[in-house]
Amino acid sequence: MKVLGIDTSTMLGGIALLDERMLIAETRLNVKVSHSERLMSEVALCLQRTGLTLNDIDVFALAIGPGSFTGLRVGVSTVKGLAYATGKPVTAVSTLEAFAWNAAFCRYPVCPLLDARKKEVYGAIYRWTGTGFAPVIPEGAYPVGTLVQKLDEPTLFLGEGAVLYRSDIVDAAGDRALFGTPEMMAPSPAHVAQLGLGNARNGICLDPASLVPRYCRRSEAEKSRQA
Repeated sequence: MKVLGIDTSTMLGGIALLDERMLIAETRLNVKVSHSERLMSEVALCLQRTGLTLNDIDVFALAIGPGSFTGLRVGVSTVKGLAYATGKPVTAVSTLEAFAWNAAFCRYPVCPLLDARKKEVYGAIYRWTGTGFAPVIPEGAYPVGTLVQKLDEPTLFLGEGAVLYRSDIVDAAGDRALFGTPEMMAPSPAHVAQLGLGNARNGICLDPASLVPRYCRRSEAEKSRQA
């Protein structure tokens, strides 16, 4: 089974292709141009370099959020288009859970954070179970201090939110705050594909029409319309 994983949740997006044996290819896009300008060309290039076609893909896996509203919409529309074009199933993966896999086997709780702006983060806290991550605190949009104050033991922080709000985290958590190394601070599309493979094995797939971003909060435009 071949899975194409796509992550457009953050500025550093990307794609990954794997099967049940190994990672075949992975591309990360830390670029100024939007995902809509690069995503399909990178998918085509990945397939070309691996000697595959879209019809060789068995499942499309998407990081469904939370994250950048615009990025998530690009990811959803792209995966829907690929699924409709090929008739292949899709599966949705939590952006934050996939991020936590950067610290698989960690003995401490893992807290991936994405910048939600206005001193808030998209975050969750997970604990390694031996085979995967289980949520301790569910994903959502939190003020940085509110989430950190829930901690009562050393916790590993990952992601752009951990980089941006490092001083706030240290102020709130002190020496309980641990931080990942630089490569752990970036999301991995391979983990999106990996979790997608697990979903597909368990029959957890979606009708493409039902695929919607997981925003975790309303956009500023929606707030303005309701004001």
